[in-house]
Amino acid sequence: MADDMVAGIEQSRADALHEAAVVCDLTLPWGPGYANQDRVLSRFRASGIDFVSLTVGLDRMSLEQTIRHIAAERARFAKLESEGYVLVDTVDDILRAKREGKLALGFHFQGSNPLQGDPKMVGLYYRLGIRHMLFAYNQRNMAADGCHEDSDVGLSRFGHALVREMNRVGMIIDCTHTGHRSTMDILEASADPVMFSHSNAWSLVPHDRNIKDDQILACAAKGGLIGINGVGHFLSTDMVASPEAFFRHIDYMVTKTHWRHVCIGIDHVYYSEQMAERRTANPDTFPRGYPTGGKVASYVMPEDLRAVTRLMVDHGYPDEAVRGILGQNFLDLARRVWKPVATA
Repeated sequence: MADDMVAGIEQSRADALHEAAVVCDLTLPWGPGYANQDRVLSRFRASGIDFVSLTVGLDRMSLEQTIRHIAAERARFAKLESEGYVLVDTVDDILRAKREGKLALGFHFQGSNPLQGDPKMVGLYYRLGIRHMLFAYNQRNMAADGCHEDSDVGLSRFGHALVREMNRVGMIIDCTHTGHRSTMDILEASADPVMFSHSNAWSLVPHDRNIKDDQILACAAKGGLIGINGVGHFLSTDMVASPEAFFRHIDYMVTKTHWRHVCIGIDHVYYSEQMAERRTANPDTFPRGYPTGGKVASYVMPEDLRAVTRLMVDHGYPDEAVRGILGQNFLDLARRVWKPVATA
């Protein structure tokens, strides 16, 4: 009976923390033609998530495709604001959405190819709502090596120019999917804090997509953030996603650094059959460590975040740490790095 009472109290505390927090998910793939988009955002709202950043540009997209996709999505969500969505330019937009019971939507790129080698495009994309950008997606591009490149070369001249321009404009640098040496070059060169929006611990699961302790420590030393993702093959060696596996990576990052350097980037792949086909068709992009034979991967769902909150409570995380990891840490970083659009 006493154990049941304690469990009930802890669940009530976890529920209250989750409701009060500004819950931020830094990665939701949102490319053109992805299946099930009409249903997924309502699930995020129902799960108590207040802000989600949508991937609207990819290394495999041309400049024209990228501009057209951004234009279409900005028009779509501008029409839907009365139905519960807010397009984000500032942190205050996220807080307003929370107050109004709406879902705040940000934009980001997974890869820098949409810039077509021109750093001046950073300012244009910032004015169109892009608030963070990866340098590379698994493979080498003009800026940097991807995490699956065996060569592991460093940042290119264009990559260094990109660091300077993103710092000037106020776009957050994201090192996810990028090669080890390139990320270390970025962390050394950037004047602003840097983040890994959806990267897990290599020491727990030695996958190319996960990050090593020197990357974790360098990111924290820069004042940056590491977002835990919910992809099964990055979470556990058996490739099974679960709230427990997700929490294990949170706890590892907290132990290595501090809870102020940890956030969430679920990377929920709601178009899982399409993704399985894409992995099979693109072995150079996904060379090793992925489900094979068209097998659909395992993913943490947005609905699982409440269980993650409960696990943090059960493991003795103070309220401030839980709120920080769920979203406040990201809001603090965004306030520090994002600049007014007029300066871009």
